[in-house]
Amino acid sequence: MNRQRWALADESATDALGRCFAAALAGAGMVIYLHGDLGAGKTTFARALLGALEVGERIKSPTYSLIEGYAAQGRPAWHLDLYRIADPGELEWLGLDALADPAALVLVEWPERGRGALPAPDLTLHLAYAGAGRQVQLEAHTARGRDLLQRLR
Repeated sequence: MNRQRWALADESATDALGRCFAAALAGAGMVIYLHGDLGAGKTTFARALLGALEVGERIKSPTYSLIEGYAAQGRPAWHLDLYRIADPGELEWLGLDALADPAALVLVEWPERGRGALPAPDLTLHLAYAGAGRQVQLEAHTARGRDLLQRLR
């Protein structure tokens, strides 16, 4: 199974999805791309996922810093927001080598702005408005992504 679609009635449903992801990760590293319009729930999802992994500190939006790093249950976790990036070359000074760690959890908002400078995704979330709520389509790109989708069922 490579795809799933979920309806998210409100922000608390997006938060619950993030917590479900944390439980389904089962200690595995994962690169997750988060696509969606402004306000579609990318940061809400990322905060819920990181919070459920008990990062033990305030989870900040990386809109201005571009990247925030955490220790999540003994493994590195990175949250990137590339909205303000005009060219992937701007990412060179961020030291993105750490993102290649197979044990790391990497969450990337606006990944299309970092094309070529980011590790390939295991999973992509496409968040979209659906009436008063949201809809998310999950798409696995690797065996790790497919395993996660299977655990989410």
